[in-house]
Amino acid sequence: MSPIASILLHVDPSPRCAARIGVASALAHRLDATVTALYTPAPVLPHGRHLLAEGQSLVLAPTLDAERRAQARALFDSADAGALVRWAEIDADRPVVPAFVRQALVHDLVVLGQFDRDDPAGPGVPADFVETVALDSGRPVLSVPYAGRFTDVGQRVLIAWKPTRESARAVAAALPLLQEGAEVHVASWGSDPHELEPLLRRHGIEAEYHREGPAPHEIGDALLSLAADVSADLLVMGCYGHSRARELMLGGASRTVLQSMTVPVLLAH
Repeated sequence: MSPIASILLHVDPSPRCAARIGVASALAHRLDATVTALYTPAPVLPHGRHLLAEGQSLVLAPTLDAERRAQARALFDSADAGALVRWAEIDADRPVVPAFVRQALVHDLVVLGQFDRDDPAGPGVPADFVETVALDSGRPVLSVPYAGRFTDVGQRVLIAWKPTRESARAVAAALPLLQEGAEVHVASWGSDPHELEPLLRRHGIEAEYHREGPAPHEIGDALLSLAADVSADLLVMGCYGHSRARELMLGGASRTVLQSMTVPVLLAH
């Protein structure tokens, strides 16, 4: 049995949702996994309430969500993802983020989209949705950029290695995603990337190791630059931070990568 048998995919009415469906569908067919495409109803966000006349928000919210749902379902249907991908919805009366995290707990992998600052109302989820799901569910999260073309991942992989629990979990989550004969790079700042070599070799993986020296102030930018240099189609890294009293504290590298990513990123906490 594949280590990844069940994938949870977030669907919304944004045009980039089709790219996420494509990535999740490709993984499902390659890994013989099933995908639950979960639509999350969007509340009227506080920053958008000025667009509604006083007293209209409760009346318009169901109508707006019905339109969003129809758009998302049309995107899903047009993707023709196949029998391995099924549609599901969160109840409209449940808080979106906790309900999605609850579902993530019972899947092997979660596929989400990068937050698009130019379209804050598009996904109907908060800007820190990816980080929150990764930190609160403990499940590996594959975040797909809102720009660029991606059909599958795992052919050219960059692993950001750090001798921590989060990094080790990210590597373990990435192993099933590597395609046969994948080109793998392991990079580390301030530690030895060759620490990972015995494990990768036991999995039959020969990698190129990049010992980058002391960690720069903007390590996230350095990581994205290296990903571009090696033409990676997947970046693997630990997600560092915690959620407390609804305030998300996220490591600098994780934050930079999630804001500026140009390649799918696999995160694990």
